[in-house]
Amino acid sequence: MTSRNSYHHGDLRQAVLAAALDVIAAEGPAALSLRDLARRAGVSHAAPAHHFKDRTGLLTAIAAQGYELLADALADAPELRERGVRYVRFAVAHPAHFTVMFQPELLRADDPDLLAARERASAELRAGVAALPPGTAAPDPAGPGAAGEPPADTVRDAPGARTVGIAAWSLAHGFATLLLTHNLDGAVGDREPGEVFRTLTGLMFDTEPRAEGRHG
Repeated sequence: MTSRNSYHHGDLRQAVLAAALDVIAAEGPAALSLRDLARRAGVSHAAPAHHFKDRTGLLTAIAAQGYELLADALADAPELRERGVRYVRFAVAHPAHFTVMFQPELLRADDPDLLAARERASAELRAGVAALPPGTAAPDPAGPGAAGEPPADTVRDAPGARTVGIAAWSLAHGFATLLLTHNLDGAVGDREPGEVFRTLTGLMFDTEPRAEGRHG
């Protein structure tokens, strides 16, 4: 067991976070106990509470860290599909974070670090929608002014940018969730999940339009 005096302040926080992530990955968030984490980290039972206050605080810190990692993963992706690929790869690389991030009932909703990290990740997802070709997504009615927006006739039948963003997020998040819950084991097999997702979106969206007036 590690000496109680061997951790610096930041090291102890990271040690507790790492131990918590191990527990979540193996048994889920419900198995978390600050006392058990203190034992795993080799510190006094009161030490985790000093950093996180309580179990909710610890889960909130994990979620905030997860959103920061997600934002880093999405940053500078060239287009929306690549952001989806990176989203899936993030979920595979950080399953414990992914499990906690989207369970708001486990988190302290007004935590400033959580809010800032979530907004940063959301901004990266929105950037992918903003980079779509003109006419793919219509400006949202409640969005910014018309400066720089495509002409109205090019977006008349296009869904709003917010709707497109929700659709893209749902596709990537649904695929990642099915993957992590082993519902796609047979379908994905030994293939890299991000590439499977890329192929899936290609089958769904990279279709050539039929020539009008063509008869069999």
